[in-house]
Amino acid sequence: MSDKTAMPDKTSMPDKTAMPDKTGAPAAMAKGAYVTYADYQSSMAMYQGSKVVLFFHASWCPDCRATDTALTGSAVPDGLTVVKVDYDTATELKQRYGITQQHTFVQVDPAGMSVKKWTGTKDGAAIKAQTT
Repeated sequence: MSDKTAMPDKTSMPDKTAMPDKTGAPAAMAKGAYVTYADYQSSMAMYQGSKVVLFFHASWCPDCRATDTALTGSAVPDGLTVVKVDYDTATELKQRYGITQQHTFVQVDPAGMSVKKWTGTKDGAAIKAQTT
């Protein structure tokens, strides 16, 4: 005879954070963001659930300035965090990701490992299209 008052095993219950809301709509995607590397480092948990792309930017680079203006002036697509890294001072990051020129983008996983690297993208939508 079974006990009808037994509680379900909570370890097998689905994680409600990824469940649709009461209306049946899917859970909201992380909001798009364009932040400095220092801001990203100080609050990395805030960007979980987002594709993170490091943007190696130099103030003297015309293409970098154009991309910076595009990312600052328009919304970054939801689900994408673009992290502005100073090309001239981030020597350790350049070595870690094999960066040899400014205006390079590196998609990283939650552990900070490189997923994909490319150059020359101009705006948030194009950056998101490059991500895996």
